[in-house]
Amino acid sequence: MKTDLSKATFIIPIRIESSDRLRNVITTTAFLLENFDTNIIIKEVDSESVFQRDALPVLKDILDVDVNVQHIFEKSDEPLFHRQRVLNEMVIEAKTEIVVNYDCDVLLPLDSYHKAYQSILDHTHDVVYPYEQGMYQYQVRATDEIVSEFLQTRDFTILDKHSNLHTSDFGWAQFFRRQVYIDGGLENENFKAYSPEDKERFYRFTTLDYNVGRINDYVYHLEHARGENSWFNNPYMLSNMEEWEKIQIMNKEQLIEYYSNQQYLKKYASI
Repeated sequence: MKTDLSKATFIIPIRIESSDRLRNVITTTAFLLENFDTNIIIKEVDSESVFQRDALPVLKDILDVDVNVQHIFEKSDEPLFHRQRVLNEMVIEAKTEIVVNYDCDVLLPLDSYHKAYQSILDHTHDVVYPYEQGMYQYQVRATDEIVSEFLQTRDFTILDKHSNLHTSDFGWAQFFRRQVYIDGGLENENFKAYSPEDKERFYRFTTLDYNVGRINDYVYHLEHARGENSWFNNPYMLSNMEEWEKIQIMNKEQLIEYYSNQQYLKKYASI
């Protein structure tokens, strides 16, 4: 029986640049659809839709039903993936009370999703990180056989056996009250491609005095090849670091002033 997460929308930005990233997108999407009654928006920005061509047929085979995902494709030959802009567009597209900024390579224990979701519905928290900080990340060395067995059984010990423990901090996934996400400035579009936006996001929403919580459990990250969109060779790394260094010394009033003057927010007239 599926867990009811119908008041949430998982927003998943993708660019499928490698075979392992393709496997991860299929795995995480299938896992969400098999286990939860929820809403999913996947926005893909690329020169062609790899999701439509290669992921969707496999998902149909796995699920044996229609793949209930809103897939948005934006054609672009730009080599760098502007993840923050794509996330903002999906936040605006979503209509549910909760939105989940969700990395396409991430899995969580089933109970963590429900606890994070319920914590926002109950007004206990405004933002929830559904994993603990510290040595709480399983880095999974996945194969097709491993993820197939996992999806059939939902047994996380299968992933445990092919993982090593590593640190977890601020990325992976966050459950937001949608209006808080918007009021707090959405994603900072001054960050491009790989960057310290995860640190900035946590700093900003805690400094703005939103109630930010965590779930005391692990996060599973399906490892993948890393190019300039997911590693330090990002050509925007210097400007991204300068943005973060500027923001991390701001207090609450300075953050409010700074974000109230960000030009990118003016694009989202509906907010």
